[in-house]
Amino acid sequence: MQDNISSSLPGSGQTGKPPPSRMRRPSWWQLFWNKTGSYISVALGSIVGAVARFLVSVLFVSQFGDGFPWGTLFVNVTGSFVIGFYAALTGPDGRLFVSARQRLFVMVGICGGYTTFSAFSLETLRLVQSGKVQTAFVYLLVSAITWIAGVWIGHALASRLNRL
Repeated sequence: MQDNISSSLPGSGQTGKPPPSRMRRPSWWQLFWNKTGSYISVALGSIVGAVARFLVSVLFVSQFGDGFPWGTLFVNVTGSFVIGFYAALTGPDGRLFVSARQRLFVMVGICGGYTTFSAFSLETLRLVQSGKVQTAFVYLLVSAITWIAGVWIGHALASRLNRL
């Protein structure tokens, strides 16, 4: 009869793994996290992003008044920059390796909670309803151009960092 030590040595025909009945089962936390971790990551990131957006909006209204939606323009441009930068920095060719859940936390959670298309739409409608059609058109045009510029600049900057 072989003892446990010699049966797990190379060439003994054994793999060294315990029999299935003795393998460690995942804890309830591991099972829970495996099934819900992505949702939790997005939810926590959304909290961070939404609170940051609220604080920025309050700051901009206190500094510039509420005649023009500077706060929304700012959060959408900076959010576009961040998502472009982070996507390139952590992408397949990126310099920084992060897990899929970390990407969800930042890109879907934080950036999604921070930026706001719905507030932009409502503010544009309110500008039109108050008779500021020209201002609404400029806001729409400037927003679209700066959002695309923000994501492009962020992506280009991170891509350049990746090549260093």
